Amino acid sequence: MKLGVFTVLYQNLPFEEMLDKLSDMGVEAIELGTGNYPGNAHCNPDELLENKDKLKAFQKAIENRGLMISGLSCHGNPLHPNKKVAVDAHDTWRKTVLLAERLEIPVINGFTGCPGDSINAQYPNWVTCSWPPEYMEVLNWQWNDIVIPYWKEEASFAKSHGVEQIAFEMHPGFVVYNPETLLKLREHVGPSIGANFDPSHLVWQGIDPVEAIKKLGREKAIYHFHAKDTYLDKANINVNGVLDTKHYSEILDRSWTFRSIGYGHDEKMWKDIISMLRAVGYDYVLSIEHEDMLASTDEGLKKAIALLKQSLFKEEITEMWWA
Repeated sequence: MKLGVFTVLYQNLPFEEMLDKLSDMGVEAIELGTGNYPGNAHCNPDELLENKDKLKAFQKAIENRGLMISGLSCHGNPLHPNKKVAVDAHDTWRKTVLLAERLEIPVINGFTGCPGDSINAQYPNWVTCSWPPEYMEVLNWQWNDIVIPYWKEEASFAKSHGVEQIAFEMHPGFVVYNPETLLKLREHVGPSIGANFDPSHLVWQGIDPVEAIKKLGREKAIYHFHAKDTYLDKANINVNGVLDTKHYSEILDRSWTFRSIGYGHDEKMWKDIISMLRAVGYDYVLSIEHEDMLASTDEGLKKAIALLKQSLFKEEITEMWWA
């Protein structure tokens, strides 16, 4: 496995300065935002698709530092009921596919998106309850009329451009938010649908990330991995549960908070995660995503790198000599 970083945390640094910084930290791979929520500060598809010289210089700058691109990320909501929002997200997704083809990058990361409750809606409607019965009507309409047809078409488009791994982050607020919903979409669309597995969004839902890796790994449905931790405030959870709409800055009052690796769960859990990834055959990149309110970007990232470096397996598995 290789250690990577989602470079949006250094979006204020120029591209090559960001590369130098991460290379000096001992990072082996970078994940680049191409627009939508992550922005495109380091990887603008319009510029790179239109100019072969810029594209070549872009690739050379990465290769000269001994780095690789683990994936292009265009997390957005192409199913948004606001047509402009949806079209903008869709256009960014398609340009990202074209850029991945040029760069020969195997995986694109994103969100499935979430429609509204009807064609006349203005805002997304994330259904989390099966009663009253109209919620199930909304959910069935979303999946059958919007989600499945859209991603069937887009998976075909991606495949026609050599991209066969679409890695969705299972994120509350979107129709795919846990292993069950991911596998539901995969069943309807095909094996190009997989996970950008981010444990931080699963643990606060009550999901055991190790068991979730085992479940998806058996289906060969993990294409990318986000290394991000979450602290669970048991006292607040005991009173109000895990659903929490308070601002991320209200740490003392929230049920959960994003943290640097090792500050939400201990080293043992991360070693268990890495071991299960190896057990299911995942041998790609762990891409650190830093969103810790209690640590500076540099310090939080350095601590995450240090913990993961000593936990990752780098050598090939040897023959079982004892049995």
